[in-house]
Amino acid sequence: MLGKKSDGDMVAFLGTGTEFTGKLILKGSIRIEGVFNGEILGEGTLMIGEGARIEGDIAVDRMVIHGEVRGTLNAKERLEICTSGHVRGNITTPVLVIQEGAFFLGECHMAVTGSDRTEREEE
Repeated sequence: MLGKKSDGDMVAFLGTGTEFTGKLILKGSIRIEGVFNGEILGEGTLMIGEGARIEGDIAVDRMVIHGEVRGTLNAKERLEICTSGHVRGNITTPVLVIQEGAFFLGECHMAVTGSDRTEREEE
């Protein structure tokens, strides 16, 4: 399903029962409910549904994880692992939220933005 192409609107949806292998470049928001193997890059929000399984490297602005993800995750703004989320891999993000009941196995690096770094170095 395709929608409008502004950052807040859903621009693509990979539904339950679908499988995709390759490289996905996004601008806007996308929701994945199926199986994805490969690389996901872009600007916007990646929402991973409860039944989804993703294996690969991801670099986007924001991520919300309800399903299963294996790989290296880089969220420029925020990454949230919800109660049903299951993550195996390394995470880099300035804001990490792990809800009670979620699973995370890996390393997390809390990236500091340029303006935050300057303020903290001055203290």
